[in-house]
Amino acid sequence: MSEKTKWLKVSAAILGLTCLLPVAKADELFQDAGSWLQVVGEGSLKAVDPSLEKGRIWVEGQSRFDDNWNHWYQGMVRTAIGYSLSERATIWAGYTWLPTQNIGKNYVAQQDVWPAFRYVLPTDVGTFTFRTMVETNFIPGNGSDVRVRPRQMIRFLHPLEFEPRLSLIAWDEFFVRLNSTPKGGQSGFDQNRAFAGLGWTFNKNFRTEAGYMNQYLDDNTHTNNTMRHLIMGSLFVNF
Repeated sequence: MSEKTKWLKVSAAILGLTCLLPVAKADELFQDAGSWLQVVGEGSLKAVDPSLEKGRIWVEGQSRFDDNWNHWYQGMVRTAIGYSLSERATIWAGYTWLPTQNIGKNYVAQQDVWPAFRYVLPTDVGTFTFRTMVETNFIPGNGSDVRVRPRQMIRFLHPLEFEPRLSLIAWDEFFVRLNSTPKGGQSGFDQNRAFAGLGWTFNKNFRTEAGYMNQYLDDNTHTNNTMRHLIMGSLFVNF
């Protein structure tokens, strides 16, 4: 494959992901800026027992800021147990705790349980990762109702030839509410997250990523929208 053709394919992959972002007029949106910071750890359970080599564990923590970086509004703790079906495919069962303190609102802590499926597809232009999660959201004030919210991520990583430790990264994740609940909102579109940035691989155990993430959110009644312009930094630990 020629170098020109390869870069055209890389550009098309990145553009295709970022174009998934919903489009709306700027004057119809509430816009804000902030940052998300996350640490993600994933590894095999063979360290516990060699017979558990195909077993996986996933732990993750996030801290999120809004109001032009002036306000911490949300944290996130996620943990899951998985099983490697093959070198490319993994299934997961997990739990998420989401403490939230929005400006002018009471503190709430949402809890989620979910299955997930991840598939990694290497290609000659980079690696695509597909992750499907189906969250069951337990939202305070929702009574006995639970919200079901599928989310689909498509991620692309392309190591640069002049420095393989440096990578171009783009991903998009789309959320949908399957049902209507009092606090979880009306069914339909929920939010979209689109990211573009760079990654640096220190070694097989540590990698960092940093870049811009655009988060587009619909409110409970599909009448008011929010767009957050976020700087996102991540540390990935493999063990």
